[in-house]
Amino acid sequence: MPEKGDYYGVLGVDKASSDTEIKRAFRSLARKHHPDKNPEDPEAETKFKEIQEAYAILSNPDERRKYDMFGHDRPGGSPFGSRGFQGVNISFDDLFGGGFESIFSQFFGDSTSRGSRGSDLLVRHSVPFQAAMDGMDDELEIDILRDCDGCGGSGSNSEGGARPCPSCDGRGRIDEISMVGPFRQRVRKECPPCRGSGRIVTDPCRVCKGEGRAYQAIRVKFSMHPGVVSGTRLRMRGQGEAASSHREQTGDLYIELQVEMHPWFERDGPDLLMALPLSYADLALGASVEIPHIDADKLRIKVPPGSKPGETITIMGRGLPRPKANSMRGSVTVVLKLEVPRKPTRSMRKRLNEMREEMEGELDDLEVRIKNEARSRRMG
Repeated sequence: MPEKGDYYGVLGVDKASSDTEIKRAFRSLARKHHPDKNPEDPEAETKFKEIQEAYAILSNPDERRKYDMFGHDRPGGSPFGSRGFQGVNISFDDLFGGGFESIFSQFFGDSTSRGSRGSDLLVRHSVPFQAAMDGMDDELEIDILRDCDGCGGSGSNSEGGARPCPSCDGRGRIDEISMVGPFRQRVRKECPPCRGSGRIVTDPCRVCKGEGRAYQAIRVKFSMHPGVVSGTRLRMRGQGEAASSHREQTGDLYIELQVEMHPWFERDGPDLLMALPLSYADLALGASVEIPHIDADKLRIKVPPGSKPGETITIMGRGLPRPKANSMRGSVTVVLKLEVPRKPTRSMRKRLNEMREEMEGELDDLEVRIKNEARSRRMG
């Protein structure tokens, strides 16, 4: 399945575009790519569905906010189900007769019918590379909209300073009936007078100005297992924003982990890769090297005599823990590199020249060496 395109890019708008600009772009593209207008183009229907899906998300304020926060990798998956938007058919009459917005809103009716649940939040948090070896407990402090301490979430400065909204009878939601072709469709929306809170405040709280919510600094503690990778998301239920109505459910907090880079290791899952710069003498005569390692035991690397730059040495069981199998670890692969002195001293140059003359007397002709190297490379 091809990767989804960015919704803003699909409609040819940017993130700062207004609702009017997004609607104008959608109507123009939908008119251009509708399959009824392009019967000879087999790709028109696919393009049209892509345009519909992008507009369905970006025209809905709540879905647009979620997309801006999570992208396509939203918690809970696509709101259109496993088939995406492919099962939806919209006629020209729907598009340009004023009924298409009601069609799109039906996809999100189930979520709004549950009430104005608090928003989910995404926070990106960096952790040291050592956490991938040992795991760790951590915490962070963030400012989150919570029920106001000054009024307990009621929004009122006094006990009788708030009353149920008469427009929605305190539910925070209203039902609108619209016609989609010959069908009547009920769409549940946030009540405009009370903005979904279900209450009208006549004596606003001085702290939250009647909102019922205020930003508070909270500390969140969490744990990560050995083998954690960048991009891992931890879900903290009920740690997101408070709902606009204090009777509704608080949102969730997602912590996306970013594992910092190691000073010399590159990572491939549980396996580690590093380069080991050595002198010509170490490669020619062999060497034993010890360096600090992530498991607190020295990493011992034995370089065989006659090693060549680019060859690798693999050390099994000294990589990172494998997820869900902490007793098993990956490997460490060491790539041998030749470190050449940048500014050899006069005495060093003299000895190198003597060595070169001695070695050239022992080596085959240059053309023979080139052929032998090529043969060895091709064989394996």
